[in-house]
Amino acid sequence: MSSVDSSALERLSHGTALSGDVWFLSGSLEPRDTLRHLPIDEVEFTIGRKAGCSLKLQFNTVSGKHAKLSLRDGILYLCDLGSTNGTYVNGERIEGEVVIEEEDLIHFAEAAFRVLRQSPTGQATGTIAKNVCDEALALVQFDRMMSEKLVRPHFQVIVEIDSEAVIGHEILGRGSVFGLESVAAMFHAASQLNLEVELSQLLRWEGIRVGRDLPPRPNLFVNTHPKEMEDSAKLIDSLVKVRRIADNAEMVLEIHEASVTNRTVMRELSAAVKDLNIELAFDDFGSGQARLAELIESRPDYVKFDISLIHAIDHADAARRQMLETLVKMVRDLEIKALAEGIETSTEAQACVEIGFDLAQGYYYGRPAPL
Repeated sequence: MSSVDSSALERLSHGTALSGDVWFLSGSLEPRDTLRHLPIDEVEFTIGRKAGCSLKLQFNTVSGKHAKLSLRDGILYLCDLGSTNGTYVNGERIEGEVVIEEEDLIHFAEAAFRVLRQSPTGQATGTIAKNVCDEALALVQFDRMMSEKLVRPHFQVIVEIDSEAVIGHEILGRGSVFGLESVAAMFHAASQLNLEVELSQLLRWEGIRVGRDLPPRPNLFVNTHPKEMEDSAKLIDSLVKVRRIADNAEMVLEIHEASVTNRTVMRELSAAVKDLNIELAFDDFGSGQARLAELIESRPDYVKFDISLIHAIDHADAARRQMLETLVKMVRDLEIKALAEGIETSTEAQACVEIGFDLAQGYYYGRPAPL
């Protein structure tokens, strides 16, 4: 539930506020507080824990006099007042005075606020969304999650499809902080701060660090984010580091099929992982634009067929099943292992055996779980 600060609005109605548009901070005054919309109603609007601040926050990480907002000629400025834990705008720590725009996200240490504005006619120029506080909290939690490495690797088995013997595990990340438990929530927060690559690297690192202890000699499938393919040198450097901590673990690097169409990058990456004794897998094959030409050139060790091709394959018509059989045969003819993703039932598993898959993965064999 959200609320508007009534005393501040009373001051506005009696003409003590600034003229022109009214700027608001939308957030909470203390941990687990309700969402409030607080007018910036003083020329020098101070924020901190001490009495006398225009906005008094009950967060231990906020300094006594933390920061101030100033409105001059219709422009809103923010200045940190030498706080211990810093003032951040859209994830970047500020120094000196900076201009603040509508919809900016400000952190006073861990206290997060969205900047909103309303015109004198009462028409809001921005949207005061119900989930603003949740989103702000998630971004604060994300910074803590990254700095303290608060992620929990989960492992899902990969099996030989005939015998169902376990041949490896895919590492799947989960968050250990409120609001960022799922991989989707983690990467949504990362995208707000342009930190998808750093999050992907952290999940790989922690997954290998934990998974290298799987008996007897683990074969670990690790993921990449498509943005990592934009800087192959940085990706390769991260693989060198993770290879060092892997001990005797075997590793397979999964590349999303949408990322393999850049042949120059794939040639560099293929050569690098070979030198590092890391195998290569194309993930989600069949869901995007990858062609067999890329398979022939890059020659991965595995092709993981997307769940969209596998789902309900046991009830598929003859044409769909024939198409999948043809693709599997072409992959295997290239001496690449064909892996069926997303198998959920025994009848789907049997159909994939008949089609000719080598390996399989899905809830039917085991759900992702911590070590």
